[in-house]
Amino acid sequence: MKAHRQSLKHREHNRQLRARLRHTLKDIRSAIESNDLAGAKKALRDTVSLIDRMAGKGVIHKNAAGRYKARIAARIAAKSKAA
Repeated sequence: MKAHRQSLKHREHNRQLRARLRHTLKDIRSAIESNDLAGAKKALRDTVSLIDRMAGKGVIHKNAAGRYKARIAARIAAKSKAA
């Protein structure tokens, strides 16, 4: 019974963390699309930190974390190069 209660709490906590990560990724992607490169570069540091923390806690897989970071960095680099 105790393990079940704990699993419910952990599931809810992980769900909130994943939602926070998705919102952060959505915000930085929208900043990139709206050509707000200064805002996107500023948000990149916080986003990468959040992604690393989620991977460290096991909320997302480490390969998924690397993929998120690489794709965001590539989008920012492409927009910077085009501008």
